[in-house]
Amino acid sequence: MQRRNLLRGLAATAGAAPFAPFAGAATHDPLTLGKPQAFDYAWLKGRARELSQQPYQAVEASLPKALAGLDYDRFQSIHFRREHSLWAGRDTNFRVQFFHRGFLFKDRVRVYEVADGQAQELAYDPEMFDLRKAGIGGAMPRDLGFAGLRIQHHLDWQSDIASFLGASYFRAVGADRQYGLSTRGLAVDTGSDKGEEFPRFTTFWLERPARGGGTLTVYALLDSPSITGAYRVDIRPGGAMTMDVDAALYPRKSIDRLGIAPLTSMYLYGENDRRMAHDWRPEVHDSDGLSMQSGSGEWLWRPLTNPGGVRLYSYADKKPVGFGLMQRDREFDHYQDDGVYYERRPSLWVTPKPTTPQAWDAGSVQLLELPAPDETYDNIVAAWTPAEKPQPGQELLYSYRLLWGTRLPQHEPVLARVVATRTGLGGVIGQKRSYFSWRFAVDFQGGALPGLVFRAKAERDLPVEAVVSASRGKVEIVSARPLFEVNGFRAMFDLRTTDDSLDPIDLRLFLRFDGEALSETWIYQWVPPALAERKRLVEAG
Repeated sequence: MQRRNLLRGLAATAGAAPFAPFAGAATHDPLTLGKPQAFDYAWLKGRARELSQQPYQAVEASLPKALAGLDYDRFQSIHFRREHSLWAGRDTNFRVQFFHRGFLFKDRVRVYEVADGQAQELAYDPEMFDLRKAGIGGAMPRDLGFAGLRIQHHLDWQSDIASFLGASYFRAVGADRQYGLSTRGLAVDTGSDKGEEFPRFTTFWLERPARGGGTLTVYALLDSPSITGAYRVDIRPGGAMTMDVDAALYPRKSIDRLGIAPLTSMYLYGENDRRMAHDWRPEVHDSDGLSMQSGSGEWLWRPLTNPGGVRLYSYADKKPVGFGLMQRDREFDHYQDDGVYYERRPSLWVTPKPTTPQAWDAGSVQLLELPAPDETYDNIVAAWTPAEKPQPGQELLYSYRLLWGTRLPQHEPVLARVVATRTGLGGVIGQKRSYFSWRFAVDFQGGALPGLVFRAKAERDLPVEAVVSASRGKVEIVSARPLFEVNGFRAMFDLRTTDDSLDPIDLRLFLRFDGEALSETWIYQWVPPALAERKRLVEAG
């Protein structure tokens, strides 16, 4: 999905410097539509269930002529007037601004404020927006609605802490105030041959925060041809942003592949995958790996790739402890991008909360990798997919916690972790190659490794071994040695192809010492090059 050019504007806002709010300017209470209505989460779940029993009706997305023809630059020139922020005139720790409809975001989103158990719809008001540079004039209907919303916190009124914009996408920042990857309310048939369905958040309810309260609660109604849903999201800013999500889902039809807590990111190229490395920057990615802690407690790390074709991977599990798309590489020198600062992009970790016996039971963490020509494409999706296909008439209850930030130590393995994966042509330097092989070099840090690195300075040999397995081919030239420069160990091996197949080969690697695992398990799927390319590389060497 090519959404990132537009979302760069959000990233710029999120990284802005703090300022004195409004400099004494008057604030404005929002205009409203209709009469207040009783509201709570139980009512919202009932509404979602009721909708699931009715035929799906697409939302009318037509726009006034002045908005329908907006291009990217004119849409980006529309700015929300801060004095119109929701709760700007109240003593709360949160404020909310709204996105104007137009350009790619034509769908109308309705927004309600909830206070004392009563929900009041907020009206669109052109005075909320500076429309001059966009060249928009004339009257706009009060029921025009909004495209989405963005949230600010009292520590810095100018910077966003979270935003909801487009289908059921939303995202947040950590302490570094940097946007990066996104999550969604739900994914339907991601990566399937019949095409993906994108459920939408059609309506939001924003609960007015208590004075001095540290939590903002956002409710949302989800709708699509296949499923409806009621969502409650409790947002708590901090060194890491915490979101507690409750979802009640009601299928209209059987769904082949349902994605719970779907995460969406971008990986163009990095140390392990140079297929699209035509740029001057050493690496370009929002996330560099999928981290998982299985129900058995095993930690797994899967480096991301930008494949030549669509790749879908399933990692079967039962009651997973958690999973996330992580940005582990935090060195500016590894990216050299002083415009978007990829080293500051947040990681996002999902912690399941069992609510019913079937929730988070048997299923798999699925990883979809799509080919991306440049960094404007979100080409990575990771989600939990239940083993049993959802059926009409069911109520599916899921709860989970989202943690956003650049430092999530409690969601990293206690064992040594992978910090870099590099690949290249195998063989022995100085010796002519007689066959094709591919080399893998994996760096580990943390856990017990610093102590073993210290011992290695005095002892010549330590019984640290790299345990490697492959689904096909021959593993050779295996080594594990201290890497003093990173206070860790580097494991290396070559994989020799033993057939002409171009099918992917599954690899696993971990470090072991005296019979015990020292590290998380590195998993990888490598696709051998074509036979002509293998021959060329061998002859060139």
